Amino acid sequence: MYGEAPTKPVIMAVHGRCFTAGLELVLSADLCIAAEDTVFGQQEVAHGIMALGGATVRLPRRAGWGNAMRYLLTGDQFDAAEAWRMGIVQEVVPRGEQFERALELARRIAAQAPLAVQATLADARAAVAGPVAASAASLRGDVIPRLLATSDAREGVAALLERRRPIYTGS
Repeated sequence: MYGEAPTKPVIMAVHGRCFTAGLELVLSADLCIAAEDTVFGQQEVAHGIMALGGATVRLPRRAGWGNAMRYLLTGDQFDAAEAWRMGIVQEVVPRGEQFERALELARRIAAQAPLAVQATLADARAAVAGPVAASAASLRGDVIPRLLATSDAREGVAALLERRRPIYTGS
């Protein structure tokens, strides 16, 4: 993604053909649910060009070097099962169920403490973007103390102790 990273998770639901820019969008999302008939491909090399939307960085990070090179350098297509095996998608569901499953996950995430979700996303993105030490340093900085001082953190602990669902306000 370009510019500032979103503070909310990006969840995608895909089906059909998910080639070049479509796969680039999947790779920039936090979670992706694919219909079982989805076909993926990063086909630029077959056309004498290279992926310019970040796939050369994101695919190796997500799928591992060998898996990424297998598809970036050949332009070959792969199915949803292979995308799941490589970690590109997080679930494969029957065709027509992908949007509802993505919505279910979005609702589960939305039920969590908003500030904790934002902090988790930011720290995970920092860990992937740079060395693990940078992520650990951010935890020792002011992120955790600020997060623990929120109403949502108090509500989350109280709900856990009281064995009830938390009600978060984002404060």
